[in-house]
Amino acid sequence: MKQAANPTATQAVASPYGRLEIKKVFSKNLLRGLLISVGIHLAVVGAYYFAQYLGEDEDNIPTVNVRILKYSDLGPPPSISAAPPPPSVAVAAAAKPTVGMPVPVPDAEVSAEQTIATQQELSSTPSPATEQMGAGEGDMRIEQDIQIDPDAEPGIDEFVPVEKPPQIVKRVIPLYPPMAMRAGLEGTVYVKILVDKDGKPKKAVVIKSTTEIFNEAAVDAAMQFIFTPAVMNNGPVKVWVAVPFKFKLKDATPG
Repeated sequence: MKQAANPTATQAVASPYGRLEIKKVFSKNLLRGLLISVGIHLAVVGAYYFAQYLGEDEDNIPTVNVRILKYSDLGPPPSISAAPPPPSVAVAAAAKPTVGMPVPVPDAEVSAEQTIATQQELSSTPSPATEQMGAGEGDMRIEQDIQIDPDAEPGIDEFVPVEKPPQIVKRVIPLYPPMAMRAGLEGTVYVKILVDKDGKPKKAVVIKSTTEIFNEAAVDAAMQFIFTPAVMNNGPVKVWVAVPFKFKLKDATPG
């Protein structure tokens, strides 16, 4: 009979792992287990913080309390009669008309009879304001002569119609004031001259002046002017004439 083989010896011979192989497998498995454990810890920590983040977002959502009431729980509506009355507006009484109101008069002042002209009587009455002129039918002209008193003195701003305005015959250059010449002043003076029926100045008035120092010299020169008289209705009339006097240093005539 054959002797049974030792199982322990058979297993030791058949096993491919030895001390060196076990060291290699242990080191590899230890590193693998360490990485797996680190990954699990990181996953757990990340899940915790993610849950905290979601919880903060839920806390920030505003909450609205809704209360549902039945119709029977509502009170009665406010009364309209309890509302304050509208403010009263005072309206002034309408004033009676003062124009066109009939005024009663005594019966003694009322004429019992009145005669009213008919249309034929009105058409046959000649008009005092018109006069037929000329040989042709329908030729009509209204004339009104402008009567002007040649001896009357017109106002300084009065309009005087003339057929022929006055013309300057003799012009006098005003003397330059010495003080204005030394100061180097220039200016313009507008003078209105009342021209008499003989063409000579009767009055001279300053109506506008840029420098008052020249006013007197301008008036003195204006009173020495000579004009042709203004003519209206074939006769001379008095009229005002405006004349400007310009004072320039280059044209100065010492006074």
